[in-house]
Amino acid sequence: MNRSSKPQQSVSLGANHLHAVLRVDQIRVDTLVQLVAGWADEDTRDSVIAALDELAAVVQSARREGELDAAVEEVEDVAGMDTAQVEVAIPDARRLLAEMTEVGRVLSRFNPQGSKGASDIRHPSMRATRARLKAQPLPEQQDRRTA
Repeated sequence: MNRSSKPQQSVSLGANHLHAVLRVDQIRVDTLVQLVAGWADEDTRDSVIAALDELAAVVQSARREGELDAAVEEVEDVAGMDTAQVEVAIPDARRLLAEMTEVGRVLSRFNPQGSKGASDIRHPSMRATRARLKAQPLPEQQDRRTA
């Protein structure tokens, strides 16, 4: 569920809590507007339609490596489309950072490199375990071949 104050430009947690979802609706709007502007130009209409037909054929068939990228690039070139990018104002950048930080906190539960052993135990019922492990750390594992 996206709890952002601006869901059309937001970062949220995926449904399975294993990935982040970046939503930027403005990119889609800009893409469609640029495509229609290229299509509306009488000089380029036929070449835009031909490029879109080629893209449709690629999407509907079994693709060879790089074929989809090439077809998309052809449509972008023929229609005179700009790079897909959005300017993000300072308040929105701060909001997105907070959303990404929260998503990263949840996703980091599955990061084995981030685990620090007993220091990761946060539940209050584990205070005694944390205190004992701090006072008496577990010994390093011995290499069985040298024993």
